[in-house]
Amino acid sequence: MAQRLHLVFGGELENPQQNVFRDVSKIHIVGMFPDYASAFSAWKAEAQRTVDNAHMRYFIAHIHRLRDEAQATSSTEELG
Repeated sequence: MAQRLHLVFGGELENPQQNVFRDVSKIHIVGMFPDYASAFSAWKAEAQRTVDNAHMRYFIAHIHRLRDEAQATSSTEELG
């Protein structure tokens, strides 16, 4: 069984209505987590910590969905 890795990250957005970061170099990488439950817990803690700033957003990226080892090519392979 493949590991189901999840990345939690966030930062300040240019506009709260869009998912465009104000400064990509200041993205806060919370960490990589082995399951959704622990990623959700970390996401929730950061979201609650920054609740007073409407421009701050945190996300959970499902890293395990980026690569399917059963296929010869995947969404992370270079297009050519």
